Amino acid sequence: MTADLGQTADILTHRARLVAGIAGQTLCTRLADTAERYGDLPAYSDRVDGSWQTLTWSRTRQRTLEVAAGFVALGVQPGEVVALMMPNRSEHVLADLGAVHAGAVPTTVYATLAPDQVAFVAANCGAAVAVLDGTDQLGRWQPVLDRLPALRKIIVLDAEACPAGEPYLTWDGFLALGRERLAADAAGIDRRWRDVTPGDTLTVLYTSGTTGNPKGVIISHAMALYEAAVSDATSGLPEHNVGISYLPFAHIADRVLSIYLPIGRASHIHFCPDPAQLTTVLREVRPNAFFGVPRVWEKIMAGIQAVLGMETDEAKKAAVAGAMEVGRAYVSSCEFGGTTSPDLAAAYEQADAAVLSVMRGLLGVERVVHALSAAAPLPVEVARFFAGLGLKILDVYGMTETTGAVTANSNDEFKLGTVGRPFPGVEVRLAEDGEILVRSPTCTSGYLNRPEATAELLDSGGWVHTGDIGELDGDGFLKVIDRKKELIITAGGENIAPSLIENHLKEHPLVGQALAYGDRRPYVVALITLDGEVAPVWAAAHGIDTTDLAALAEHPLVLEEVGKAIEDANARMARVQQVKKWRLLPAEWTAESEELTPTLKLKRRVVHGKYTDAIEALYA
Repeated sequence: MTADLGQTADILTHRARLVAGIAGQTLCTRLADTAERYGDLPAYSDRVDGSWQTLTWSRTRQRTLEVAAGFVALGVQPGEVVALMMPNRSEHVLADLGAVHAGAVPTTVYATLAPDQVAFVAANCGAAVAVLDGTDQLGRWQPVLDRLPALRKIIVLDAEACPAGEPYLTWDGFLALGRERLAADAAGIDRRWRDVTPGDTLTVLYTSGTTGNPKGVIISHAMALYEAAVSDATSGLPEHNVGISYLPFAHIADRVLSIYLPIGRASHIHFCPDPAQLTTVLREVRPNAFFGVPRVWEKIMAGIQAVLGMETDEAKKAAVAGAMEVGRAYVSSCEFGGTTSPDLAAAYEQADAAVLSVMRGLLGVERVVHALSAAAPLPVEVARFFAGLGLKILDVYGMTETTGAVTANSNDEFKLGTVGRPFPGVEVRLAEDGEILVRSPTCTSGYLNRPEATAELLDSGGWVHTGDIGELDGDGFLKVIDRKKELIITAGGENIAPSLIENHLKEHPLVGQALAYGDRRPYVVALITLDGEVAPVWAAAHGIDTTDLAALAEHPLVLEEVGKAIEDANARMARVQQVKKWRLLPAEWTAESEELTPTLKLKRRVVHGKYTDAIEALYA
């Protein structure tokens, strides 16, 4: 090992204190305590027909017990798996918590998985019950039911979509069954959740599968509660904070931020099942905290840039540009080791009052005190753009295998372009080849029914091998370079991080996605897609009368603008990193078209396979 982050004695002292603070607790005991202390406070809200319908914490727990009783009535045994495929809505949380209170293990399955992938996941975990949203989800499960002998019952939220007969049951019918069982055997249901221990499995989450079949990560109650404790200690959030849930619950981040942490804080979470409505929900909810994967922040930035680019009043444009420059300078002065002069503080206060707070208000983020990004390194230029609005986006680092974040920037100690420093009680090391290794109470015991994969993940010392390459600065801040297996080694032997190139390319608002390629090749090439929301707006502003992406990808003005984006990116990179040839593709990449994971990360192998001819043509 070549580097340690932090002093081991201090780490172990922090760890012992935090472990003692959650000793003996489970998510079930935590929910019971919150319902007793804050039962009348709002817990979860769904937007129905334009208005919000809210469950209090007391009602959330009562419904959870009813759902638990329903699972017991269906014969679900402790340790059996309940698979969930639903959007973000209160029923999803209730089904999850209900399974936990019945002693079962919930797992949320990504709603974009194809039937064969669903069959792999459900068979790997031996799912006994599935709770599905409606027609689309049934279409992913029904073709493979003959390959799932352990699956006994399928509960469907949409009653109209629910097929008649076995093994199907409507959600309303399931709830009625649960209420009946709870009334008849309250003591038995009470024993189920009281028998759950901190070391029991809380959930199994399947990795999004960028490099093959997904792997089921085992996460215990103790792991989740430790993660919630360190997240809470470093967040600076107000009591009973307000948040938005829009990322899939198959993603560890939203489970921590919208289920595990809120149960302890008695937070109020609003659901946004359609990410396309996120900007609307942001303006309605005006949350205290907001988490976005880098692509979400990039799209918000691209939208703002497109609007600013259409402004014809030069005085307004100058005022916004000047205020944002002050905002960037102010946030930069707040970075670790920096100082803010009285003059800069005064200038920022004036710029914020006149311009920046107004812009944040238009986005719905004026109350955000904890803005986070994770899942992949946030491009530093994106962070600096939002710094221009007076918003600190704090990059954090972790993975499903570590129950989410293990390092983080905080409002008091941050450096843009890094993923911060380790959480209390978390050990982080860099191996000799730069791989980031983690040892923490949040680290998984392994992958479900995958001993060979577990052996690759965990070494004999209990260190998780993340597969990421990192760098460490003198202040202990970690920077993630790229995935170890995704580094490009050119024909000349140079090591290149493709994400660095791609992030530079995506800074232009027209560019939706980019993939850099060059492994064992003499130079780097790139495949590029247009941003489906920004491109039509840009086209209209430049007198182009089509919104069709395929047509825009061939338009001379668009090609010229993308060419300028390539030139600008190349100007900021070493010669060996520069893109020599590129192609603008006629369609977006999405999770549905399989080039992206459900968390909007590139599936490089899929792109390489689908666009082999396009890549080869760039080397012809």
